[in-house]
Amino acid sequence: MAQITAAQVKELRDKTGAGMMDCKKALQENDGDMEAAVDWLRTKGLAAAAKKAGRVASEGLVAITAGDGRGAMVEVNSETDFVARNEQFQQFVRTVAEIVLATGDDLDAVKAADYPGTGRNVAEELTHLIATIGENLSLRRASRLDVDEGTVASYMHAATAPGLGRIGVLVALSSTADRAGLDAFGRQLAMHIAAAAPQALDVAALDPQLVERERSVLIEQARDSGKPENIIEKMVEGRLRKYYEDVVLLEQTWVIDGESRLSQVLEATAKELGAPVSVTGFARFALGEGIEKEETDFAAEVAAQVSG
Repeated sequence: MAQITAAQVKELRDKTGAGMMDCKKALQENDGDMEAAVDWLRTKGLAAAAKKAGRVASEGLVAITAGDGRGAMVEVNSETDFVARNEQFQQFVRTVAEIVLATGDDLDAVKAADYPGTGRNVAEELTHLIATIGENLSLRRASRLDVDEGTVASYMHAATAPGLGRIGVLVALSSTADRAGLDAFGRQLAMHIAAAAPQALDVAALDPQLVERERSVLIEQARDSGKPENIIEKMVEGRLRKYYEDVVLLEQTWVIDGESRLSQVLEATAKELGAPVSVTGFARFALGEGIEKEETDFAAEVAAQVSG
């Protein structure tokens, strides 16, 4: 076998955009022949996938699946909404959600897991799918919730197919209460989370830096009123409570009746079901949230092509 140098790996990487380890393997498989290595990467779909990797993927699908006392959710992004209607893509997202349900939500572990029926792992199957579909795709995030006793309820908003959509929610409820009643309440709570988008379960779970930042803004706003410091302090505390009501699940107003606090709703539900009910965790994925989308001027692109 020919000795593969770092310079050769770099040259192949520059030619194809493929990963360094893939380039090294391609050269090893082809005894250092550069052009044969390029063709090897193209055959594997690795060169095509790498060329698409820089393109923004903010569309796609969220998928949810659930088992006994367990629920999993994933977000897989594509460049266009059109791909979200592709059956091959939909099946991939569903399958990855099932893998997360079985293996947990560590993304590195998920990507390394076997993808059923292909002889490839999840990361390799994603690369294969990129080459097949012709768009950049990204396995962005995953979540799995478990309870020993109780239920993991789910809700999918704007569903495009069973278990697939644009906003997904999982919520874990710990309780010994009747399962049917618990499931019904859990679905209502998941719908509330989809609508209200809480950032944390309770005040203690909020990021302290986030709270301090909010407090600093509120202090500056209050000082503009010209009030004395002792009054400003009371104003800030009052506005912080309002902030908590906006972003903390147990402090939010229940969307079902528009007046009860969630903590009160949990107490009332516990009485109704005859056993304590506690929320041990939740996850909410809104498709593409936080991804900076490319702003394109289609007319300018066409004009540039015509003049070019």
